[in-house]
Order: sequence, then structure tokens, then C-alpha cells
Amino acid sequence: MDTLFVALKRGFLAGTIAGLLAVGGLPARATAAQAGTDARLSAETLAAVTTVTGSYLAGRHAQQTDDWAAAAEFMGRALASDPGNLALLRRTYLLQLGDGRIGDAADLARRLTSVEPGNHLAATLLAADDVIAGRFAEAQARLAGGTDDALARYVEPIMLAWIAVGRGDLSAAWSALEPMSKAQGFAVLHNFHAGLIAEHAGDAVAAESWFLKAIGAGAPLRIVQTVGGFFERAGRPEEARALYGKFIADNPGTLLLQADLDRLARGEKPAPTVADPRQGIAEALFDIGSALNQEGAGELALMYGRIAVHLRADLPLARLMIGDILAQRTRYEAALAEYSAVGGGDGLRWTARLRSAGLLEKLGRTDEAVALLDAMAAERPERADALIELGDVQRGAERFDQAIAAYDAALERLGEPQARHWLLYYTRAISYDKTKRWTEAERDLQRALELSPDQPLLLNYLGYSWIDRGVNLDRGRSMIERAVQLKPSDGYIIDSLGWALYRLGDFGGAVTHLERAVELKPLDPTINDHLGDAYWQVGRRAEARFQWRRALQNAEEPELAKTIQAKLDNGLPRHQTAADLNAPAPQSPAPQGPAQGQPAAR
Repeated sequence: MDTLFVALKRGFLAGTIAGLLAVGGLPARATAAQAGTDARLSAETLAAVTTVTGSYLAGRHAQQTDDWAAAAEFMGRALASDPGNLALLRRTYLLQLGDGRIGDAADLARRLTSVEPGNHLAATLLAADDVIAGRFAEAQARLAGGTDDALARYVEPIMLAWIAVGRGDLSAAWSALEPMSKAQGFAVLHNFHAGLIAEHAGDAVAAESWFLKAIGAGAPLRIVQTVGGFFERAGRPEEARALYGKFIADNPGTLLLQADLDRLARGEKPAPTVADPRQGIAEALFDIGSALNQEGAGELALMYGRIAVHLRADLPLARLMIGDILAQRTRYEAALAEYSAVGGGDGLRWTARLRSAGLLEKLGRTDEAVALLDAMAAERPERADALIELGDVQRGAERFDQAIAAYDAALERLGEPQARHWLLYYTRAISYDKTKRWTEAERDLQRALELSPDQPLLLNYLGYSWIDRGVNLDRGRSMIERAVQLKPSDGYIIDSLGWALYRLGDFGGAVTHLERAVELKPLDPTINDHLGDAYWQVGRRAEARFQWRRALQNAEEPELAKTIQAKLDNGLPRHQTAADLNAPAPQSPAPQGPAQGQPAAR
């Protein structure tokens, strides 16, 4: 999804996300390795936990596995038994809000603000409820006291400005908004909402002035739609068309402005982006949530997104953002529900459907995903994106021949490939490689490198594959070294360099790089296995066995586990270097070499 306010990523947000999380008391999230994606708590577990302590501990576990629905349920039970526990009240409120249980969250917010009036997220939800009911004076009083929360100092001025608009006091609205103009990184947001307020007040001259300040270079989607619509309503369609065209040129293939272009062609004039103060506050909360999400603060973004949708259910970009956050947290069913609720133009719905197909594949509903994407590809025979997604779904399901067919069809639709299409050749190459069609895979990798010569994934995959096959050894090593230069903290690429050195017989150099790779990816079984092999070759046998045991503990592929166990039982046979692969066959049978790593569908 388009970054709505890239400027917010600089200055203030760049250094305060961790502090905001601490102030907000948001639930902790475990890493994928700690939690896994299959740790959702069953209905039987929910029913079995009855004690306060058990409910609390189960709730914490559910939080760590991103199962917010179960976490909200368990914490609610614990809170019912310990209603005076402020920390538990805060946590349960956030879980209810994040899970979209707005009614329950509002009840908890009232309890929370009675003992902690400065709680920003609780006050924000209650102020939103006041605005929905038309109680603008109450909403203003609720926010006027301020808070020590860092982000509140930037959210509440915009809310207060729109609340003042609702009270009919434009002077107070401008005064409330003014501090935003001086806040580092927030000028774009100030100018955008100043334009929205001016247009709502009927001052077209002031609105245009603010909008032009907001639009700048590389304007994001929401501003482009708003300012383009303003030009259309002002009877200046050519300026709107130029603005839309610039965005499309900067974002090739996008459908997000298709509805705007179609409307422009029909000569119809759009409604303003914001029709009333309620919609203005929803827009503000979504704008800030989107910026937070781009900075990796998905939990906070989810909270603001939920309140934004509470204020305005027909805010499709907010729905899309919520779906994306839920998908990132492996809450695929909940994300699908949000994607299915995305309205707006065909472009937004198309985007939501593409993302839904990817989630269906993750849920093991591959046939549903394929059917959806087949239908989409037929709907728009001029577009390749549904076919590319279809190839990715088939590849994820290890249906590599079907993936290749989908990628073939996508390339036919694309015509002359552009630099950005390197990824399509790369993914088709992986599929060819998986079906042992190396000649075709090599061709695609080389074509992809022509399109994107400094792409680390390509340099790594092709360079490693050459070394592993005993060909183009010097060039392959140089390519992997270049990939490491480009991504010096990528454990998988560093592993490739270490393993390439191993294949070339430089065991000491291999150890150096593989140790670094293990530091970066300590639980990856292939990397641990590689380091064990390298340790064995330099005589560090005890350390080798330690790494193999570690690899075996995390190995999910039966073949890899079998190979590691054999090394633990018998040690490692004599190594065969990559240069040996093209040498004449030995008179006696060659010993079996170590397990070979997959270079790079990583």
C-alpha cells in the first residue's frame, strides 16, 4: 500500500517508536521462532482455564503468539476477578480495541479514564464516540487536558481542530492546528488537514494554497486523490489529469487511480474527501496510523485504524491497512475479513483480492486462491499481476510446473520487460531449478541480472549455483562477495559466501563467514549444519557436533535431518571441492559429500 505520509517517517517518528510502545503499554510480540504461526489457543483451552492466574498467563501466551482474540478473552476473565488492577485494565483495553471489539473497549476506556484521565488511546476512543453522537463540547473537554503520551501531542491537535469545526468555531480550529505546522516531520499532515478544513469551510482559495503546499514532490495517493478531486470540482480537469498521470508514472501498473480517471473521463465531479468533522477525524487517525505502520509500529497503527473505521466504516484504505497488519501478524482469517470489507474503487478492491489470494494459500486453501486468481486474470486480460500472484501461490504450494505456466503467461502480457520485472524472472528461475531444469533457470537468472545488475538475491543465487556446480568459480565467488557488500547483515547471503568458500576448499575462510551467518540467524538449521561441516574440516570436531545437534533440533525437512544424523553418527567424509566436480572420475568410488544448501529462495 502507498505510504501516505512519507515525511512523517523522518524526524519525530524515526526515533520515538520504541518510546511510544513503552508509554502505550502495548502487548509484547514474540518472534516467529519463539511463537510460531500455529500456536492459536483452542476452544478446549479457552474453556479449561478458570483461575485468575491461569487466565492471565494464558492471555500473555496468546499475546506472544499474536492471538489477540484469545488474549482479549483471557485478560477479560482475569480483569473480572481483579477489577482494580490498573495494569491489567490498560492491557485488556488495548487488546479489546486491537481486536476490533469497540463496544467492550469503550466500556473499559470509561473505567480507565476515571482512574487515569491522561490515557491517550482511551480518551481518543471516547472522544470519537462523543463526535459520533454530536457531543463536540464533551469531546473537546475530554482531550483538552492533554497527556504525557508522546504521540498524543501530535494526534490531539488535529482532532481538536476538527472538533472545533464541528462546534462552528473556525478560529479555534486554526489555533488548535497551528502547533502541527512547526512540529518536525508533521508539516505535510498540517498542510493537508488545513486544506481539508478550508475546503469544508467554503474557502477555496485558502484550500488550494494549503493543498499545493501539501502536494510537493512524490505526493502520496491520499493527497493526490484529494487535490485531484479539488481540481475537478473547481472545473480544472486538465490539472487533475496531470496530477493523476504523474502518480501513475511514478507507480507503474497501479490501479488505485483508475476510478478517478474513469470519473474524469465521464465528466463527473467527485465528492470532497471529507464531508464533515467526523470524517475529518477518521482521516487524521488513519493518516497517522499509516505512517506508524510504515515505521514498523503495527500495534499502534492498528489501534488508530480501528478507531478510524469506527468513525467512518467506508474508509477503504484504513480497512486495507488493518488487513495488512493482521496478515503480518499471521491472523489470516481476520485479515481476509478486512480485505473482503474493502470498498471504494475497483483498484482498491483489486488490491484487496490479490492480497486475499496470498492469504488463502497460506491457510492451505490453495485451490480457492487459484480459482480467485484465474478469475481475476480473465477479468483483466491486459494485466499481469494476477498471473504473477498465481505463479507465486503455485510455487508456494510446490506446484512448480503450474507456477512456470503462470509466469510464462504473465511475461507474455508484459511485453518488453522493465527493470522492475527482474523479480518475475527470478521467481520463474526458482521454479525451473526446483524441477531440475537448470539451463532454463540459469537463463532467467542472467536475464534478471541484465534488468537489475546489483540485486543481491540474484547475485547470491546465480553465484552460489555456479560454484555448487563447479563452473564459473571465480565469477561466482565475486558475485556472492558483491551480494554481501550490498547486504552485509543478511545471514542467508553471508551463509552462501561461507558455503561457497567451503565448496572451493577454503575451510578457514568458510568458518569466518559461517560463524557470522550463525550470529545473524542462530536458529536456521541449514546455516548451523554448514558451520558444523566447516568446523569438522578444520579439526574442531566437538564444535562441529554441537552445531549439527543444534541443526537437527530445528530441522523440519526429513532429508536434512537424516543427513545431519548420519554425520553425528559417523562424522564427515572427505570433502570434494567444487573444482573436483569437473575433474575426471576417480578410480574408486568417490565418498559422499556434505549436505548442500539451497542458495536462495531465501
